Amino acid sequence: MRRREFIAGAMAVAAGVSRALAQPAGVSRRLAIFSPSEPSTLMHEKSENRYYRALFEQLRRLGHIEGQNLKVEKFGRDQNKSGPAALAADVLRSNPEIVYVVGPGAVLFKNANAKFPVVTLTADPIAQGLAQSLARPGGNITGVSVDTGPSIHGKRIALLREMFPAMSKLGFLTLRMGWEGIQGQAVRAVAQTTAIGLIGLPLEFPASEADYRSAVAQALRDGADAIMVGDTPDVMRNRELIPELIGATKLPAIYPFFELVESGGLMAYSFDLAELNKQVANDIDAILRGANPAEIPFYQATKFELSVNLKTAKTLGLNVPATLLASADRVIE
Repeated sequence: MRRREFIAGAMAVAAGVSRALAQPAGVSRRLAIFSPSEPSTLMHEKSENRYYRALFEQLRRLGHIEGQNLKVEKFGRDQNKSGPAALAADVLRSNPEIVYVVGPGAVLFKNANAKFPVVTLTADPIAQGLAQSLARPGGNITGVSVDTGPSIHGKRIALLREMFPAMSKLGFLTLRMGWEGIQGQAVRAVAQTTAIGLIGLPLEFPASEADYRSAVAQALRDGADAIMVGDTPDVMRNRELIPELIGATKLPAIYPFFELVESGGLMAYSFDLAELNKQVANDIDAILRGANPAEIPFYQATKFELSVNLKTAKTLGLNVPATLLASADRVIE
């Protein structure tokens, strides 16, 4: 993004906010959260999920308090009976003031007669057709862009290879929408340039425990000697199951979130979702105060963390290189 475009976008946001800083006392605003793979019971300030806690705590700091002046309608896995598209239609019918979309579902709200603004935390919004540019999205959608393109996947593959230099065939475990979309394209490109064999392990949505077991077994049958797990909300819901299944194969693996390393995974290279959810709250606040999402620049994730589980490395018979250990932000011993 060019600096001039970013400054222009930021000035437009400030102008929009200044036009409507004061909200009528006692007015309850309406926010919908759309995350088809996560239980709606996680979507509150006291959640066991620290990312949702960060979101609601930041909203509170900005003056938006659920149950007082903010009504939150939650469209999660328990409401997702007929697929994400049908769930998105339910959101459209509820006609909220603003929608927070977690993951790739924002495309369901583009050109879908959605008259309300959307804030999303997703992969490259330009590649998905959600925004004309990061500086000036130009439509009803803005939010946070996490770099799930070639750079982050290339980094994950490089880190896994540093941990396990003998890696020659990588299994990529993700939802089918990720495998057939931006994630899959990026991983295939990196695998080709690094001469690593690649096995796609796409899962249908929503994925069951049996689906994950079948995919991991398929990796073994197809000769994978390492596994990389894609970053989708579905992974967090299965943060204990996935490391357990992969651990049983004795294959080294890299994960997209620290929580899976806490659950026994070998390593992770991740963006800070708590900080990114605070940024989402900032965008929600700006829009509720009058800013136009078309003029709010997409925020780009720039902070990434490397986590390593030394106990798991020992179990796998891997010697963690000193350079890798020195660069780790979190180490579990």
